[in-house]
Amino acid sequence: MVDQKNAPKSDAPTAPAVAPMNMIQALNSAIDIKMAEDGNVLSFGEDAGYFGGVFRVTDHLQKKHGLTRSFDAPISETGIVGAAIGMATYGLRPVVEIQFADYIYPAYDQLVSEAAKIRYRSAGMFTTPITVRSPYGGGIFGGQTHSQSPESLFTHIAGLKVVIPSNPYDAKGLLIAAIEDDDPVIFFEPKRLYNGPFDGWHEKPVSPWKAQDLAQVPTGKYVEPLGKARIMREGADVTILAYGTMVWVALAAAEHAGVDAEVIDLRSLVPLDIEAIEASVKKTGRCVIVHEAPKTSGFGGELSALVQERCFYHLEAPIGRVTGWDTPYPHAFEWEYFPGPQRVADALKAVMSGGR
Repeated sequence: MVDQKNAPKSDAPTAPAVAPMNMIQALNSAIDIKMAEDGNVLSFGEDAGYFGGVFRVTDHLQKKHGLTRSFDAPISETGIVGAAIGMATYGLRPVVEIQFADYIYPAYDQLVSEAAKIRYRSAGMFTTPITVRSPYGGGIFGGQTHSQSPESLFTHIAGLKVVIPSNPYDAKGLLIAAIEDDDPVIFFEPKRLYNGPFDGWHEKPVSPWKAQDLAQVPTGKYVEPLGKARIMREGADVTILAYGTMVWVALAAAEHAGVDAEVIDLRSLVPLDIEAIEASVKKTGRCVIVHEAPKTSGFGGELSALVQERCFYHLEAPIGRVTGWDTPYPHAFEWEYFPGPQRVADALKAVMSGGR
């Protein structure tokens, strides 16, 4: 028998503990870990303290870290973000919640005129390390005031970073990276993905996250760097650029269309992994861009321009875009508005036939 007590110790590193998590649990774990690690990190927002937020992302943080570090804010998005900016310039790292992305507009001036400019206007003497979390996007019958996708309004502003995860593993690692970043980060969370991946086939049962590899999340700290895309599916015929819920729609559409598509999850829009995009499009020669926001002036327009500039001589068909419509998000016609897998599949077939 082997004497276990006196057996030589292995030099092999111990694998980190993992646990199945949905996106809510992964995001909660990220904030909890950073609050435990750094006393300057705090979390607040409307109902985000005692109640734990509408979607429970900040659940139990107040009980664990105390009233001064996890607390409820007045119903004033301007006040929430303005207070966070003041805290950040004095050395704190606030993680604030805007209850729905549709309500972020009152804080837009604070984010654009103050948070995004302080590092520049102070010649680097001050920074604003704030993270603004907010559920965004449709697919839950939220109607016109609980379904908007305003990401392009922030990608246009120099000094802001914009991050949108599509799965629990990335959600935790990216949120930790955002909290540690010295610049302001707008962190949009696709609320349709909170409890499970959604492929856009709304008439089918929703599958839980626990069945997905990307829901096996390390329980400790890890960082997913901002500005690095993830290839969700390798392919040779066409590149699909997507983020948030649309990543899962794109995967379903590629299967439905029977097209060998390479699906790239951008993960962060600013900074953007243009190298991964360029390499993929040069390989496939075709590109389809998918997002929930309205088409006109959406981030897909910027992506299309970048692909055109960098990959023009490799393109074999016009770039396709599948987006929301240029209307308010309708309640009664949710699935006519939502860019579902059939619309994406049609776009894939069109670019495969030369854009016709």
